[in-house]
Amino acid sequence: MPSNTAPIKYAQRSDSIYLTISLPDVKDEKITLTDGELKFHGKSEDKEYEVNIEFFKPVNAEGSTYKVLPRSVQMHILKKEDEDSKGDSGDEEAFWPRLLKDKALEKNQVKVDWDRYVDEDEEEEEGGFDMSNLQGGMGMGGMPGMEGMGGMPGMGG
Repeated sequence: MPSNTAPIKYAQRSDSIYLTISLPDVKDEKITLTDGELKFHGKSEDKEYEVNIEFFKPVNAEGSTYKVLPRSVQMHILKKEDEDSKGDSGDEEAFWPRLLKDKALEKNQVKVDWDRYVDEDEEEEEGGFDMSNLQGGMGMGGMPGMEGMGGMPGMGG
């Protein structure tokens, strides 16, 4: 039986990616994250789903975490320090222009997570991701300083 492609959406910060596989009640999940790619296979509502993506740049698989929630699988994937971007540009290279190496694949498979999106020049005032959904997630080693992520200050009408 052929697998369906699972819908994914993501948002990023200069140091990490927050990726969501939007499937309810995932069962029998198999998640493999390497420094270059993500492979997911699981069942949702008696259908087989999978994700096979190659990241735009290397990630830190060892420091990354995920958690299977009732309505989705959520992942906090750390970006690998890029030696090339430490030169003249400082941290400007930290935001990726896209998630995947393959631009065509990204158009069909990946959506931006607008609920978590922050423009790179607004990152300092917004801070990191709200990690409350990932508390107790697989591989989670406690992330100090991530509690109390409030709303969006300065967004008045």
